[in-house]
Parts: sequence; C-alpha cells; structure tokens
Amino acid sequence: MLDRNNAWSLLVEYTQNESLRKHALSVEACMRAYARKFGEDELKFGITGLLHDFDYEKYPTPEEHPFVGNKIMRELGYPEDVLTAIMGHALYSGVARETNLAKALFACDELAGLITAATLVKPTKNIADLDAKSVRKKMKDKAFARSVSREDITQGAAELGVDLDEHITFCIEAMKSIAPELGLAGAPAS
Repeated sequence: MLDRNNAWSLLVEYTQNESLRKHALSVEACMRAYARKFGEDELKFGITGLLHDFDYEKYPTPEEHPFVGNKIMRELGYPEDVLTAIMGHALYSGVARETNLAKALFACDELAGLITAATLVKPTKNIADLDAKSVRKKMKDKAFARSVSREDITQGAAELGVDLDEHITFCIEAMKSIAPELGLAGAPAS
C-alpha cells in the first residue's frame, strides 16, 4: 500500500542534498497534476515522482541508479508499475515507457530541473514570473543548466502526446502550487 509519509521518509533517509529533495518535490507536483489530468491515481503518480531519484545521491552512476533504488523499493513492496516507471525514466535502463505513469515521469523529470534553474536566474526568483517562452529560450542556450537533457524534455512531451509549450506551461503551473517549499516563491525583499 502506498503511503506518502513512508515515501518521504525513504527519500530523506537516502537524500541529504536539499536541491535533490526539492527536485523530488517538483517532479511530484508535476506528476500529481498529470494524474488529475489523466484521471489516474494521484498518490501513485506523486510517489513515483517523489522517489524516482531517491537513490541518486548515494548511487549516482549509470550502473547503480536507478537499479539500486528499484531493488530497495521492490523489497519494500512498491507496486511493479511504479518500479517500471522509475526504471524507464533512465533511457540507459532499456525499460520501455508504456503507461501514462512512465511517460509522465520521463516527461516531467528533466523539465522540472530546467524550470527550477530558469526561475532561479530571474531577478525575482519567483516561478510566478516564468512562462513557457522564457523556458524555451533557456532550452536553446546549451550553456545554461547544461546537465539538463533538452532531448529528454522534447522526447518526453512527444511521448505524452502534448505540445511542448503546453507541457512546459502545465509543469510551471503544477510547481507554482508548492513554490514556497521549492524556494521559488520569490527573493526576500532587500
């Protein structure tokens, strides 16, 4: 049985880095929004987003992540479709993305990182001031957030069957709903 508190405990046990925790929360928010859009299980989508990288800090290599995390989650009794989606978010795993759950995770992962980076370089540091056009502009700048795969973002939207600008806007809106927790609610007044 899926439990958000247990999933959060698992995340914080393995992930000390605050930025990685915020990334997990960002992807969770996007995933929950897609679950609502698709009429799917919001808790399952959210937990999948929350835990997709929980093993990354301790096991960052392609030989380890997400394989080690998947093994841990399997031992804890997480559902097979959640495990499959998490495996599928890493292209090198060779696991196909066949469900809305898996496609949404792949589509939201890299984009959430780019949205965060694009917000943090805004003078206001407020996601409310971000739009799809400015994210697209940042996507074209290969030096900006260079570890974010533009190809994965584009491929993810295509696999989901949504227009890229629509997908970006959708994820910005989802992340706005938890902007304070993400540190994206604006710079404190000086």
